[in-house]
Amino acid sequence: MAEETAPEPIGRRIRYGARVHRAFISVVVLAAGALLTILAIGYFTPLMNLGFFQTINNTTDAGGANYNLVFVIVGPIVLIIGLYLVLAYYVARRKFEHLMVTKSKAEFLRNIPELEEILWDLTPADEIRYQDKRAELRVRR
Repeated sequence: MAEETAPEPIGRRIRYGARVHRAFISVVVLAAGALLTILAIGYFTPLMNLGFFQTINNTTDAGGANYNLVFVIVGPIVLIIGLYLVLAYYVARRKFEHLMVTKSKAEFLRNIPELEEILWDLTPADEIRYQDKRAELRVRR
């Protein structure tokens, strides 16, 4: 009989999924921050007289709670976090691709510490590419 393995803990699956879909998640965070910031700008500037902002503002300011005040605080913070995540991912991606193109074993050896640091910001598929490149150049650990 085949051994039944226990399913991985939910925390590990979430961390793995977050690493695999890092680019998508960072873009979604950036878009959410931009949307919240636009909603805040649409409430506190003369743009509030536009038809679609009036509809949105009536919805977010209905009742006793004014959610537009939350958008003013949360929107720019989420926008900055999303911008950082997107830039960190794409800068790391660009550096990684540049360092993986090398055919020289000496240059690859010089860049191993930087490559391993960059891998923290990339996906598990990139780690496999890195290990394949190490095997191709016959670099031991």
